[in-house]
Amino acid sequence: MGVEIYVGHISGTVTEDEVRKLFSVAGTVSSVHLVSDPGTGAYRGCGYVRMSTEDEAEEAISLLNGALLGDSQIVVKGAPPKNFKKTGPSIAGRGTKPGRDRR
Repeated sequence: MGVEIYVGHISGTVTEDEVRKLFSVAGTVSSVHLVSDPGTGAYRGCGYVRMSTEDEAEEAISLLNGALLGDSQIVVKGAPPKNFKKTGPSIAGRGTKPGRDRR
């Protein structure tokens, strides 16, 4: 199954193969996914790399956080679990006062 890690600040000129090659210094790369906007298809400058083991994922984070990939210094950290939900006020609730109609 593997362990997923987040990679940010990826240059728009970098390919999945280049990401795979860089991360392979830390172990076996199971998959690479560069994120694009579902509506526009525009690249978002981040992605996810799945390493084979927890040890390899930790090694990749330790070795590659701050590394230069293409023309950008990347950010590498553990990815939140898939069932992760942010907490805080919802967008719909902004600007309303308790007890007031939201029309």
